Amino acid sequence: MIHRHALLAACALLIAAAPVAEAQKKKAGSAVDLATPEGATLAGRKIQCSAVDNAPVIYTFHGEAFARVPGERDRKLFDVEGMNVRQCVTVTDPVRGTGWRLVSRELLLYIDPATGEMLRDWKNPWTGQTVKVLHVANDPVNQRPVFPRTADGKPNTWSGTISGDTWWNTITVPLFYSNPLAGDYQKNIGGFYHATEMFNFFGKVSELTDPRNPNPRIEVGWVRMADWLPWMEMSGRTGLVYMHAAGRKVDSYDQLPAVMRRAIETEYPEYRTPPPGDDQRPNETSWTYFKKKFPAGQAPASAPAH
Repeated sequence: MIHRHALLAACALLIAAAPVAEAQKKKAGSAVDLATPEGATLAGRKIQCSAVDNAPVIYTFHGEAFARVPGERDRKLFDVEGMNVRQCVTVTDPVRGTGWRLVSRELLLYIDPATGEMLRDWKNPWTGQTVKVLHVANDPVNQRPVFPRTADGKPNTWSGTISGDTWWNTITVPLFYSNPLAGDYQKNIGGFYHATEMFNFFGKVSELTDPRNPNPRIEVGWVRMADWLPWMEMSGRTGLVYMHAAGRKVDSYDQLPAVMRRAIETEYPEYRTPPPGDDQRPNETSWTYFKKKFPAGQAPASAPAH
């Protein structure tokens, strides 16, 4: 998934074990106050991971991928199955206060709707070519630290909506940057990577603000609009791919779908656990991952024709 955001509520019984500052500590039994910068920061962390440092959390989601080409009906391409394994660690700043940092890895598998299994090759309906499929394996996907106050001193605020005991939070992430697969003259002739990711997180206010609950139940919706995937070999054709999926936090690795567990156990064993909390590697994307798999302009070999 794709690049993301939101924050945590602390657990009075666990807060003594988690290294959080006095400003974030709440009296035993008192609810986290979402109207305060400290409460908003804690709530965001709790949505993304756990109130406890170095406690692995897994999100999983399932959905569909479609193509949009001007003048054509939208076309379903395949199903998608995703997961992100993550953890948070406490970080402090003398001015901005005590906050947290998230580290994670993510998988997105392209699934054959007929068999429910990972696609290994795919027949491009526009070119007639059968190409090898490269699934998304982004390691790491880490976030910048989040604090009660921004770099310019403004207080962190709760951006969610509350209705009764239900809260939800909508996050839109427009992406536009130099495509790592293009050359040195992208401002002159194009070649920028253009996408948008849209998230909706949902949960119970009573769980989010409960100081005894470090890891509440959270559900998530995800939409992604982006350029053609590089392994599709679309050669600059007009159009885009969009994906629509939904999922949730799961309690354990065993709750992941069978197709995802098989992929991890046979091909991506490092995805059983998140990166270390002090991970400083640059983030991976589906584009940089493609470039690593096929360096120096090498193209993936086309699959045998069916």
